[in-house]
Amino acid sequence: MTITDRTSTSTSRAPVVPLAPTALRPLGIDQVRLDDGFWGRRQVLNAAATIPHCLHWEGEAGWIANFDAVLEGTIAATRTGRQFADSDVYKLLEAMAWEIGRSADASLQHRFDEIVATIERVQGEDGYLSTCFGNPGQADRYTDFEWGHELYNAGHLIQAAVARLRTGFGRDDDLVRIALRAADHVCETFGTDGLQRVGGHPEIEVALVELYRATGEQRYLDQARVFLERRGHHTLADIEFGRAYFQDDVPVREAEVLRGHAVRALYLAAGGIDAALESGDDQLLAAVTAQYRRALARRTYITGGMGSHHQDEAFGADYELPADRAYCETCAGIGSIMVAWRLLLITGDLTYGDVIERTLYNVLATSVAEDGRAFFYTNTLHQRTAGHAASADRISPRALDIGRAAWFEVSCCPTNVARTLAQFGTYVATTSSDGVTLVQYASGDISATLGDGRDVRLRVTTDYPHEGRVRIEVLDAPTDAWELTIRIPGWADGATVDLGDGRGPRSAPAPAFTHSGVLRPGTVVQLDLPLTPRWAHPDPRVDAVRGCVAVERGPLVLCAESLDQVGAADVSRLVVDSSAPIRPMNGSGAVASGGLLDVGHAPLLYGPEPHVPTIEAAPIRLVPYHSWGNRGPSTMRVWLPAIGDLP
Repeated sequence: MTITDRTSTSTSRAPVVPLAPTALRPLGIDQVRLDDGFWGRRQVLNAAATIPHCLHWEGEAGWIANFDAVLEGTIAATRTGRQFADSDVYKLLEAMAWEIGRSADASLQHRFDEIVATIERVQGEDGYLSTCFGNPGQADRYTDFEWGHELYNAGHLIQAAVARLRTGFGRDDDLVRIALRAADHVCETFGTDGLQRVGGHPEIEVALVELYRATGEQRYLDQARVFLERRGHHTLADIEFGRAYFQDDVPVREAEVLRGHAVRALYLAAGGIDAALESGDDQLLAAVTAQYRRALARRTYITGGMGSHHQDEAFGADYELPADRAYCETCAGIGSIMVAWRLLLITGDLTYGDVIERTLYNVLATSVAEDGRAFFYTNTLHQRTAGHAASADRISPRALDIGRAAWFEVSCCPTNVARTLAQFGTYVATTSSDGVTLVQYASGDISATLGDGRDVRLRVTTDYPHEGRVRIEVLDAPTDAWELTIRIPGWADGATVDLGDGRGPRSAPAPAFTHSGVLRPGTVVQLDLPLTPRWAHPDPRVDAVRGCVAVERGPLVLCAESLDQVGAADVSRLVVDSSAPIRPMNGSGAVASGGLLDVGHAPLLYGPEPHVPTIEAAPIRLVPYHSWGNRGPSTMRVWLPAIGDLP
């Protein structure tokens, strides 16, 4: 089927929604069309620059060529990349699938078809598919569950196929057929009577539940539950980081908090939530929800980032959140968005929308460079040395004290960013039986069908987060009563909504403003959010930043970048007066009163008396954290020592 045929004849362009009842229901990728603003521009950049960039580098690095090498019989001698390199090809295919569904790009579809055709030729008759195991000269399949990533790779293959199903392609689509064969192989191999093992990196669990939703095939949900119940029973080796690294130390429903490798933990949580919902397992849902909420309360950075350990890319202990050693892998931020989105749909609790918003603006938007062709793998909150710019034509290690890199030896983050931006519209709004809920503020058109079959069309116009005004025009609506709900962020004290009824603005406290009644076509609803810069103080148990403050403006965390300071100051010398007001600055920035700390006269690093520093007064200029590192090498910090706390 060509793209033209698909867009003109497909009878199902609806999203694959949870089959079990949820408070809110997601919209399909063609039901929310972004056309401008912060996220609309990034979605266009993703299509024009990031996806082609990923295609180039997966060719340059050899990830795609690995599949050709299997067919040529040279794979054992020529394979490049880590065991999970296949998954990056699959995540790129998922990004391409979403973008094809969004824009019907014929040239992108052509390249998509070429890659899929090669992959199909590599797949075994029983559905097994790998460029790292099971081919002549390689180790046998399923001989390395800790690090082999075979089930992880299969999960991302399935996720790419689900994207095809969600964008109007049927079960006869080539990629969908490949994924169904792979999923059936997994079920046959690892079912209740099969291999009693789990993969070292969760992902297959969430993928199988999504495939169940897309196909209605019960065996996929059953297999996801089998994997979830098996984990935590020590089937994986006790490595130097402990079995908690794989979440194989404690059964999923008995764990108290997310721990171990952050991306693994979050992918597993997403799968656990999905499987619990679809099977009516309230105990499992409550357990995973509690784990995530505790991680939010005690193990999450102000940016929404997760993971404070470099050595194992893992969560630390409660309140172990060092700014200068923050790992905050981009993929972990995306994993957190996945979990929060699921809980928002299930519960209708729009405070999860706040979590998503924080992570979108301060992790996802931070990772990718302004030109869409370089990425942060990790997202530190304090860059002590400016270092040097990463090479634009060389593959970089995954975590460096340098700027964004064009590509990584472990390339999960660029492709994860690409697939998330390509489907971004699906995170903007939801429906219920009675109305539409605006979850994220983004310029574009929303076309929704309510649970009772009535249609609503809205036009959203905003320059958020640079401005606080969000204009919602009703283009089409029922003639009788329906509900329009708007998420109000927890930070937005003083938010107002004007319903265009002549009564003027009315207070809109968090977490939501809901109007239930008749809103006719032509009505304009206007939300105004205060974007006054504000201080943020850490919990005193976060000892790494005790005595420091940060500045936020709307959903944006701000930072001090050395390029903006007086004399290109070393940001480690900056201090602020947290008792003084913060002045807004153009471009969503701010200026705080403060100065430069000078302790150079101290004779000893440690002494019997407290050091009395000299402070040279100077304004501290702050910019959105997501923008840092785009102007060349620099130092940067989010948390700044408060003058009042100095001796």
